[in-house]
Amino acid sequence: MRLLHAASRTHVRFDDPDLIACAGLVPVMRLGERAGLPELVTEHLRPADPKGVNAPAKVGCLVADMLAGADSIEDMGLLRHGAVGDLFGGVRAPSTLGSFLRALDWGNVRQLGKVNRLLRAGLAAQAPSLSGADVLAFVDVDSCQRRVYGPAKQGAAFGHTTIAGKSLLVRGLNALVGTLSTPTAAPVVAATRLRGGNAGSARGAASFVAETVTTARQTGATGTLLVRMDSAFYSGAVVAACRRGGAHFSITTPLDRKSARTVAAIGDDAWTPIRYPRAIWDEQTGQWISDAQIAEVPYTAFASSRAHRTDGRLVVRRVKDLNRKAAAGQGELFTAWRYHTVFTDSPFTLAQAEGQHRDHA
Repeated sequence: MRLLHAASRTHVRFDDPDLIACAGLVPVMRLGERAGLPELVTEHLRPADPKGVNAPAKVGCLVADMLAGADSIEDMGLLRHGAVGDLFGGVRAPSTLGSFLRALDWGNVRQLGKVNRLLRAGLAAQAPSLSGADVLAFVDVDSCQRRVYGPAKQGAAFGHTTIAGKSLLVRGLNALVGTLSTPTAAPVVAATRLRGGNAGSARGAASFVAETVTTARQTGATGTLLVRMDSAFYSGAVVAACRRGGAHFSITTPLDRKSARTVAAIGDDAWTPIRYPRAIWDEQTGQWISDAQIAEVPYTAFASSRAHRTDGRLVVRRVKDLNRKAAAGQGELFTAWRYHTVFTDSPFTLAQAEGQHRDHA
């Protein structure tokens, strides 16, 4: 068997009026309605542009289309195929949905962010998915760069991202993402914030952390809450936001002169050996690592700021590094170490606190 037409001349179209390609949307959108999606959009989203009218129906179409696999405006016609129209009313054309999205300004995007956070709480009430959140839950905050290819794309700019272990400059948009998880439940996205492509990770991080912690509490994380972040978010304002929300923090610290002096003062008898459950690939040494040593010392961060001065503990993990100064075959005699430091007020033991933070990666 062979095709009789070139790929550029072959088109596939779903147009059978009696078939439904995405019947799974029925229970999903019913769940969204029960969680209050239409009412939340009506209450909180107020576009000034006339093209923003009928927002609940249009937002519902966008959500359903994306759940069905759409990733562009052209794909927003999925709900108009086959007999899907017999299941859903108020379906809008892709051009209408595109005009609606372009009518939203930055304030409207923030309003939709609030809708998303409140919807997360409504979904938790309808379909609990975070078992054990009333005992222990984790909030993970990260930033990511998503590439775009049009220079006229609103907000697009060159920013740093890591691809295959290398730091590169790419044109794109930057997003903050806050996820919520428990030791027995998979992560769910609790909050997001879209920024310009050249935005640094720490830009707006304090207010974003505060919003994410509030969402976590509304979602049912009423027990111990630990916010985990990498060194890009190491600031007094971010730590203060965690504490105002009643959450603990665990944040990677840059190995600056102060933390380096603190680490150097740790005695040899203070280190505790640990073994990873699964070996970790170390890109710097080019080998698998399955063991390390950990220690902790009291630490005061941001001491120069009266408003942000914070007492906690510095959790330090060290792994063997290549000693390039040692002669061939003498690496074991002159051990070199590479250190990873975490500033935290975690209520857990040293081994637990270090392992929990490592799970963030």
